[in-house]
Amino acid sequence: MTEIYSTSVGTFDSLVSRKVNAIPPSGIRKFFDLLSSVEGVISLGVGEPDFVTPWHIREAARYSLEKGYTMYTSNYGLLKLRQGLAKYLELHYGLVYRPESEILITVGVSEGLDIALRAILNPGDEVIIPDPCYVAYPSDIILAGGVPISIPTYEENNFVIKARDIEAQITKQTKVILIGYPANPTGAVMPKEELGEVAELARKYNLLVISDEIYARLIYGTDHTCFASLPGMKEQTILLGGFSKSYAMTGWRIAYIAANQQLLAAMTKIHQYTMLSAPTIAQMAAIEALENGEGEIQRMVQEYDRRRRIIVKRLSEIGLSCFEPKGAFYAFPSIKATGMTSEEFAEKLLVEEKVAVVPGSAFGEHGEGFIRCCYATSLANIEEALSRMGRFLKKNR
Repeated sequence: MTEIYSTSVGTFDSLVSRKVNAIPPSGIRKFFDLLSSVEGVISLGVGEPDFVTPWHIREAARYSLEKGYTMYTSNYGLLKLRQGLAKYLELHYGLVYRPESEILITVGVSEGLDIALRAILNPGDEVIIPDPCYVAYPSDIILAGGVPISIPTYEENNFVIKARDIEAQITKQTKVILIGYPANPTGAVMPKEELGEVAELARKYNLLVISDEIYARLIYGTDHTCFASLPGMKEQTILLGGFSKSYAMTGWRIAYIAANQQLLAAMTKIHQYTMLSAPTIAQMAAIEALENGEGEIQRMVQEYDRRRRIIVKRLSEIGLSCFEPKGAFYAFPSIKATGMTSEEFAEKLLVEEKVAVVPGSAFGEHGEGFIRCCYATSLANIEEALSRMGRFLKKNR
C-alpha cells in the first residue's frame, strides 16, 4: 500500500510558505530561549514595564466582567473608546480624527503594523526602515509581500534616520517609510525639524508614512512630535499607538490605528477576517485608562527618568560608552571596545554573571557592536546588574 503521509522534517519544510521559511527567528526570542535555562538571572532584556497595571484600570475590567460585557464589539472597536482616543489625539497633538471611520482598535500595535502593511503593499513594493529598528519591522514587511530597505543610523547622529539617506534609496518601487520614534532599541527621539525633512520627502515622492508611536508618552527632557501633526501629513500617515507601555498594559493587547478613512477601511477588512474585534474587557480597561490614567503616566515617567539617568551614568563608569536615550526605556551602549560581537558578549555575560541583555544584532546589521539594556526594572536590579557587568568587563579585558 502506498504511504500517503510522511512525518519527515524535510517534507514538512516543503509545505511551509517560502516567505515564512525565509524569515529568521526573532533574535530576541532566540536569546530568551537560552535565558530560560539559567537560574538566578537579573534581566535587563524584556521590553516590558515592571509596574502593575494601575488598580483603577484593573477594577474597570473586573466591573465590565461583572456586568457581562463579554460579547463581540464592532470591528472598529467600542465607539466610546474611539471617541476617547479622538479627544486624546486632539488634546495632545491638535489632530482631528473622526472616531466613526478614522480610528480602529487593534490587538496591540503588532497587529496594527501587520494589517497596515498588508493593506497597502503589493508584491515587490519597497518599505524604507531605519537600522537598527524593532525586530518585527523587516519580517512584517516580507510577510506582506514587500521588500525592506534598511537605512543605517549611527550613534554619532543619535540614531535618527536622515532624510538625505532616505532620498538616496527611493526608487520607483518605494511606497512607504516606516519609522518608530521614540525608538526601540536605541531610545532615540527624532527632533521635529528632522521629522519635517522626512515629511517633505513623503510629499515630494507621494509616499505613505507608517509612524509607530507606542512609546510617545515615555519621553524625557524633550518633546514628542506626532508625525501626523506635521503640515500636510495627516492624510499620508498611518499612526500606530497603544496602551502597553505608557499605561503598563502589555498583556491586555490593546492599541489603535488612526488613518485616512479609505486606508483604514482597507485595514479593517483584514482585521475583521483575522481578529474580528479586540477583546471587549481590554477595551473597557482602555477607556478607564484614557479617562483617569494621566497621573499614573506621569508617576511612571518620573521613575523611568530616574532609572535612565542612573543606568547611563553607571554604564559609563564601568567603561561602556552610551549616548543618552531621550525616550522609551532602553539604553543602547557600545561594546565594540571589548572585541566581542554583541551576541558573544550577551551570551558570555549571561553564563558568567547571570545578567541578561539583548544583542544589538537582533535589531539589524547596524545594531552590531551594541547591546540593549532595558531599565523598566527595579533600581535595585539595575544597580546589581551593572555591578555584575563591571566585574564581567574586568575579567574579559
